[in-house]
Amino acid sequence: MDDRDQSAPGSSSSARKRLRTSHACDICRSRKIRCDGLSPCTSCSVSQTECTYGSEANSRGKSDLILEGVLRVERLLQQMNANVVSYRAPLQKPPCDDSGPISDSQHPSANYARNGQGNLENAVLDAMHTSTTESVLQWPHFDVFPSLRNDYVPIFELEQARSPVKMRPTSIMYPLVSQDEIDSILEAFQDNVNFWYPTLSRQQLDKVGLAAKCLSAGVSEDYTVQSCLAHLTMALGCASQTVAGLARRTSLPDDQLKRRAEQKEMGDLYFDHALKRLHVAQMDVGSEATQCLFFTALYFAFLRRPLQAWEFINAASAKCLLLLSYRPADETSEDQERIRRIFWSCYILESDYLAELSALPPSGIAPIESSIPLPGVLPYATHPNPLQEEHSSLYLLACISMRRLLNRVHNLLYARNATLDRRRFPPIVAELDHQLDEWRDVLPSAFGFTVDTADVETEAGAFLRQRYLTCRSVIYRPYLMWVLSGGGVGDGPSAREVEGCRLCLQACLLHVLNLRGFAHTVLVDTWICSLSMAGAMLVLLAASRIPSVRSVISPSLPTAGAHLSELLRSWQRVLGEPSSPSVDQAVRVIGEADGFIKQVFAAGDILALCGRESG
Repeated sequence: MDDRDQSAPGSSSSARKRLRTSHACDICRSRKIRCDGLSPCTSCSVSQTECTYGSEANSRGKSDLILEGVLRVERLLQQMNANVVSYRAPLQKPPCDDSGPISDSQHPSANYARNGQGNLENAVLDAMHTSTTESVLQWPHFDVFPSLRNDYVPIFELEQARSPVKMRPTSIMYPLVSQDEIDSILEAFQDNVNFWYPTLSRQQLDKVGLAAKCLSAGVSEDYTVQSCLAHLTMALGCASQTVAGLARRTSLPDDQLKRRAEQKEMGDLYFDHALKRLHVAQMDVGSEATQCLFFTALYFAFLRRPLQAWEFINAASAKCLLLLSYRPADETSEDQERIRRIFWSCYILESDYLAELSALPPSGIAPIESSIPLPGVLPYATHPNPLQEEHSSLYLLACISMRRLLNRVHNLLYARNATLDRRRFPPIVAELDHQLDEWRDVLPSAFGFTVDTADVETEAGAFLRQRYLTCRSVIYRPYLMWVLSGGGVGDGPSAREVEGCRLCLQACLLHVLNLRGFAHTVLVDTWICSLSMAGAMLVLLAASRIPSVRSVISPSLPTAGAHLSELLRSWQRVLGEPSSPSVDQAVRVIGEADGFIKQVFAAGDILALCGRESG
């Protein structure tokens, strides 16, 4: 019923409602969603956000809106922890109806308070967790495919045996670039690295631009933190140019490959000069010195050198811990915010590496993450475009909150002491899935996506969809592991268990099929992504051998392996030599798993009839 027709002319409350309906509240306007004009509006009520109306369309500043985003994510994380911690205690066996698929009526939120109160627990990734690709490869379901293991070399062994990064013996060679090229390199850095990890302020960027003009063989012999930072920024800008636009194409002509090779060579040259100055940053204790260590880690990630990247993430994290514990007397608010942003960026990347190399010694930042304010609380200008700066801040927040959720998923379901208890994991899975959907619901409209193979409006949104699908697949994997372990013997798996398997495999396959050459993925995550995709193919291979589960797998599965192999090989060509032995091995595993999947699909149930079915 329309209030405009039913309200009395003299009703002030109705008049106010009509007035508010004519314009959205500040939060709905910033998120570009429809506002119903209530006080508070429905959207703010659901997200527990303060609902305010300005007299003009832009009544609040950009920094205020970003702060609202920070607080909204913090409240969501507190609520997530309160809900999940309730499951850590041993559960009494609940009444469980296995006769049908998972439904909302079985959702644990109906039985557990959702008040969001209590201490915020640190989202620490458990050492030696069992969700790495190498752990999946040890499943007994791959015993019938001996070549997968016989030719496999442990990742650490491959990476440790690599030759060190070659450094040029002298500084005779130096990048010769014009002012236009400098501007282009720094713009690429801003649009990519400083968008994903907005740690470099505009004031710093201006100094880098001035320093870059003086970076020549005759003028650049200053061994300072600022000079090291300038070289690293230029190196990462060249790396950004190298990987730009790969999401829109799968193959590149020779002239494009040559141009990108030249850009990478330029980046390597800047990085070479940065490494010769890195000792200055290592001996200094300050926010910019910490930034140098973090940028060094990013460039090693670009080079697909995971052990070196982890080493410098660890070093940057140590300086963050020091500067957060003992604040320098001359520390500015910009220094403080910079350290916080580097801290959270290191938290994300360290967790990503621990997700695949679970025995890596942790830096110590994860156990205190809940006590460190999220980025955006203090003013910190990173981009000349206010909208880009806002999106960058919110993108980092989205990545932080997703990484925290992923760490909790790994700890609850795959920690060393976690057991596959049929009474325990279903309510945990349901709660974690609910939290995952809440994470998606609070994303800004610029990062919105659908859970299918449809194109996403922005590359940032497409990258976040990949994170979402990764998380969903590992959340529902216990159902698949239960069925694979013989938990559904007798009458076979229940409808609920099959539905859990379907949701796991759907997310897993969508994660594979939606992969593109996103700049964030190729520059920072090529090594991590290759292992993750190999793990996904192994999970799909194991599932394809179970007739009751194979029936819920999408018929597009046989196309997944070729899609992945083509992408990863194309990235290797763009990134150049030396290639990563870990990535090469992951491509081999993907290819072999793809071949076995096609054999299983072609044979139908022959494997089961021959007694080779593992379920």
